[in-house]
Amino acid sequence: MTNRRARDREAERAALRSAADRLLAGTPLRSESGRLTATELLRESSLRRDVAYGDHRDLIEEFQARVKAQNATPAAMQELADRYNEAKEKLTVVTKELANEKAVNAALRRIIAELDLELAHTREQLEQPGTVTRLPSARRRNRSG
Repeated sequence: MTNRRARDREAERAALRSAADRLLAGTPLRSESGRLTATELLRESSLRRDVAYGDHRDLIEEFQARVKAQNATPAAMQELADRYNEAKEKLTVVTKELANEKAVNAALRRIIAELDLELAHTREQLEQPGTVTRLPSARRRNRSG
């Protein structure tokens, strides 16, 4: 003797309808991809394939017709795709700007290194005794003269 529970066909139909509505609205609860396929409809409704196709084929076909009428992309998913494309374009622009800034930064670092070497060399030359005689500044000449 087996203990079988009676199936609630109306609850199954309600589960399929609400799953279809969620998928088409782009707000799935159980579907990972949110794709508009019969497989995702079954995953979203938590019904077995044999139950859905055996007793509720009309709801699956209705879902497929609604998908075709909506061009197979839910509005929410289209909005996400548009936002993704905008973000990708911004990322491309920012990446180019960053590359330019890195190039400018590298050039400035080379210039700073060269100027630092020149400054060190000039300081060394000034510290060495040489044949150059320093002239008194203009202020000293005016006082003594």
